Amino acid sequence: MFHYTVESNRSLEETVTSLEDSLKQDQFGVLWHFDIKETLNNKGLDFNQPYRVLEVCNPEEAERVLSENQLVGYFLPCKIVVYEDNGSIKIGMPKPTALIEMVNDPELQKLAANIEQRLITAIDNSL
Repeated sequence: MFHYTVESNRSLEETVTSLEDSLKQDQFGVLWHFDIKETLNNKGLDFNQPYRVLEVCNPEEAERVLSENQLVGYFLPCKIVVYEDNGSIKIGMPKPTALIEMVNDPELQKLAANIEQRLITAIDNSL
């Protein structure tokens, strides 16, 4: 699978707050929040599904992978989504290992695996 997705027992807002706190534990910061529902509604569209995109980054890791290969910048910052699906709140992300396969660099694959595991741990700890 190209993604990692889990279900939260919290509300969407509580899930986002808990996720942000968990990410901070491992020096990942949220650079940007994108509320898709709000944005589409503001454009006159009738999208009623709560859907948030958080762009997250650990500056040291970003510097490390960009020093290896600047094409990796196409995948940065990492995205984590929090959304409602049939009454359940889900947290998910594209796996860094799946994205980095496109670059075909074994050293970057190791870095991506480490980052992926740390993000999965942050997601799991936020539940």
